[in-house]
Amino acid sequence: MSGRGQLMWDDAVTGYNFGTGHPMDPVRLALTRSLVEAFGLTKGMRVVAAPAAGESTLRLVHRPDYIEAVRRASADPRGAEVEYGLGTADDPAFAGMHEVSALIAGQSVGAAEAVWRGNADHAVNFAGGLHHAMPGSASGFCVYNDAALAVARLLELGAERVAYVDVDVHHGDGVQAAFWDDPRVLTVSLHEHPRTLFPQTGFPEETGGEGAEGSAVNVALPAGTGDEGWLRAFHAVVPELLAAFRPQVLVTQHGADTHFEDPLAHLAVSLDAQRMVAEACHELAHRHADGRWVALGGGGYAVVEVVPRSWTHLVALVAGAPIPPEALTPEDWRHEVYRLTRQGAPMRMTDGRQPVWRGFDEGGYDPADRLDQAVLATRRAVFPLHGVLP
Repeated sequence: MSGRGQLMWDDAVTGYNFGTGHPMDPVRLALTRSLVEAFGLTKGMRVVAAPAAGESTLRLVHRPDYIEAVRRASADPRGAEVEYGLGTADDPAFAGMHEVSALIAGQSVGAAEAVWRGNADHAVNFAGGLHHAMPGSASGFCVYNDAALAVARLLELGAERVAYVDVDVHHGDGVQAAFWDDPRVLTVSLHEHPRTLFPQTGFPEETGGEGAEGSAVNVALPAGTGDEGWLRAFHAVVPELLAAFRPQVLVTQHGADTHFEDPLAHLAVSLDAQRMVAEACHELAHRHADGRWVALGGGGYAVVEVVPRSWTHLVALVAGAPIPPEALTPEDWRHEVYRLTRQGAPMRMTDGRQPVWRGFDEGGYDPADRLDQAVLATRRAVFPLHGVLP
């Protein structure tokens, strides 16, 4: 199943920096890039630095007045306009914010172009996945919505069906909003229940706008969901919907903040389950989208322990060179971690888990189980709209 993989990277993306003490520490990007290099993954894939997304590309999703507000805040952070979500605790303005946000968006758009045009089978931008940014405002650490821009660019290039699958712990609200009324785009988000986590959206009843019913899919998982439940929910919803929708391209968002060590959320997923879902996305892209796969990063705030390993597994799958979970992290990388963070680095590419999950159609479901209730709510809300039995 390995194909021609492409890594989108420009060192300047590490300038996406909201300042000291903000959870979105750009060291997570630098450490991921160095771990990818330490495993030699770039020897088997192209590394491409795409140009920053220009005005016409940004306008595929974002309003012109918002883009201008970002430019103004980027030039003068003290004048950031809160009505655009800028200058807030989540999204403090910083010098050069427009330029680096557009650069990250450009990498995701470049990934989409490479896959659509056949220059790569798979492409990955782990600096991307900034899925909360809205057409007219910043939100949740996200300024420009590179994930939505990648999908919009695919549509502009002629794609008729694009599937977007988001496994970040937070609801992929910005991408859902961008394509709410567009039946050409299927947005699927598995996330912690909105009652217990930002952005308080992503209920199963949110299924798309008029004329696009069933195009939005939301699985709201109970706080505390671990490997077995997370994998069960993914496999109970995503494969059947992709089979019915028949996407020409699969775009996936792999926020690492579902992890049990993440400080900002309440799921209990291991690195090993995260790797298994990335493997499943890879396989689903081959099964339903002729292998066309665009993979993005996202959230993840255990910046040493979790993020670099999770996304290095993702890059390895894109490269067609999966890393065995039991592999040791390279010693040079561990020294680099200590140099940059003064923290000890994880020793292996695993949490030592071997997740086992039960298929939803195997032996039925438990109507008293909160996880099964969540899965059933989603299946009942959207499966009939795709001609699939709930």
